[in-house]
Amino acid sequence: MSKLAVGTPVRSPAVNGASGLPGSGAETSEERFVRAFNDSRAELVSTLFFVLGNMEDAHDAAQDAFLKCWRARKSLKDVRNLRAWIFRVGLNAAKDLQRSAWRKRARPLCPDLQPGAERDASPAENLEEKEVLEQLRRALLQLRPEEKAIFLLRQNGDLTYEEIAELRCRPVGTVKTQMRTALQKLREILKGTTS
Repeated sequence: MSKLAVGTPVRSPAVNGASGLPGSGAETSEERFVRAFNDSRAELVSTLFFVLGNMEDAHDAAQDAFLKCWRARKSLKDVRNLRAWIFRVGLNAAKDLQRSAWRKRARPLCPDLQPGAERDASPAENLEEKEVLEQLRRALLQLRPEEKAIFLLRQNGDLTYEEIAELRCRPVGTVKTQMRTALQKLREILKGTTS
């Protein structure tokens, strides 16, 4: 039994080999996808949190991304970089959520939930981490959408410039320039908030 990215335990869609026992043959594309999604889920949710601004929406976008990817699983053989594809679908799901009229009216039930809130730390450390994350989130909101997407794909998605360029259908040089611009803007913004 494998665990889906959305936290619901499910059986893998197919069993391998003639014996019908799991693991007795090659991994199916569906199993490979579920494993890849589960492996990158925490980083995807963290990235989506910075894009959307709250954890509930980040989880919703990640779940929506999983469903969109699952529906497109027939085309998995054409995907060269599964992790990059998952992040691209996740960022698109976040954009869709940002555009929705429902989200513009809705307010989160627990606005103080942050990534890493479950770790054991002193209240002072938790507050400091929360303040730093909030400063970074506000700074990211001041970036142009393409700069923010490239920054998050590089930092949280751990993708190479080449993977980002392929994902965004842009030349590698453009991606590097946008990343450099994003970093310069973030340094200026964060420098102004700490002084």
